[in-house]
Amino acid sequence: MTGTVAAKIIASHLLRDGRRVVPSERTEVSSGELVEVVVDTVLANDITAPLAIREFRGLGVERVFDPEAIILVNDHFAPNKDIASAEQCRVVRAFAREQGIKHFYDVGAMGIEHVLLPEQGLVAPGDLLVGADSHTCTYGALGAFSTGMGSTDIAAAMAAGATWLRVPETVRIDYHGARRPWVGGKDLILQTIGRIGVDGARYRAIEFGGPAIEGLDMAGRLTMANMAVEAGAKAGLFPVDAATRAYLSERCDRSYTAFAPEEDASYARSVSIDVGEIEPLVACPHLPENVRRAADVTDVEVDQVVIGSCTNGRLEDLRVAAEILRGRRVHAGVRCVVIPGTPRIALAAIREGLIEAFLEAGAAVSTPTCGPCLGGHMGVLAAGERAVSTTNRNFVGRMGHPTSEVYLAGPAVAAASAVTGRIASPTEVVA
Repeated sequence: MTGTVAAKIIASHLLRDGRRVVPSERTEVSSGELVEVVVDTVLANDITAPLAIREFRGLGVERVFDPEAIILVNDHFAPNKDIASAEQCRVVRAFAREQGIKHFYDVGAMGIEHVLLPEQGLVAPGDLLVGADSHTCTYGALGAFSTGMGSTDIAAAMAAGATWLRVPETVRIDYHGARRPWVGGKDLILQTIGRIGVDGARYRAIEFGGPAIEGLDMAGRLTMANMAVEAGAKAGLFPVDAATRAYLSERCDRSYTAFAPEEDASYARSVSIDVGEIEPLVACPHLPENVRRAADVTDVEVDQVVIGSCTNGRLEDLRVAAEILRGRRVHAGVRCVVIPGTPRIALAAIREGLIEAFLEAGAAVSTPTCGPCLGGHMGVLAAGERAVSTTNRNFVGRMGHPTSEVYLAGPAVAAASAVTGRIASPTEVVA
């Protein structure tokens, strides 16, 4: 597969005999080919970094390849929920100090990593980024090739500034039509996963495009790229257009190269989706592909609602939730937890009166953390409990007890469900 965005970014980062290949030497790679590439950025968090650090030390290397190219974020069990998590974060903190890591984010400065990095301007179009977290694919929304790897691979990347990749085939997905009210990026990606399945893009890249994408804000694109991995994808890439450049102009102060697909690019599969046919959706237990209209499952009572995470913890998501919750009350039988993705987002939400709306509605508002998404803390489910969550996975036991259930949704459905005490379409609550 040549001429795709993924192939072009990988080709631009090729290594040969320890030296970066210049474009005049080679400009194409083929799907299935194993290549060595330089990496622009290496990312790890408080769950994955300690293992990577241990393996790094086992390599006998004293220093990381570039302390400004490593990003470490304590966000999964931070603020620490117990002694074990405190030790995990301590290991990351000590390594960051030892190595002089410029981009280390701890409590007070840290946000949820995949919300924080775009906000801080740490990723740009054309970058090749690897992270010890499967949702590293989020940065494809900015036109970067970003993908998750195991901690041992991340250790090698921290030492060498390079890694091996198998060049993925690409699935092209085009969106057309006009979105209905309350339909956002979460609904588009749930519809997509429901259509192609959780293995529909297995070890392939996804190129998102089409006229309907032009009108989708960056928050929606980041949501969709984040969940590309739920379709099995290695990466999920968006075009670099006026919206991307406007977003970057306020955050990223370095030059970048935006790659676009060739007109004759070769794809493993092409899919067309009419967004005008999409209504607010939920993914029912226990797979993200088990997608149904929210209006079809309104008999499902819920115990908890979570609004946040690396998927939907951005300011735009909080605005949608606040529009529904403002002037209303969270149902007496529901615990509603709202988690802004970063301190900057939390501060903006305070200034806009969003936090006030959440608190007056009876919701709990947390400091940024990944906690409830992985069943870690700040919202763990008990046996038999059900949650509507704006997170990205609803596997068995994902957010707590193995008999609990998670229904994935966007912030509009989540907020409406918090008010009604059952899964609800936002049109039930807001006329």
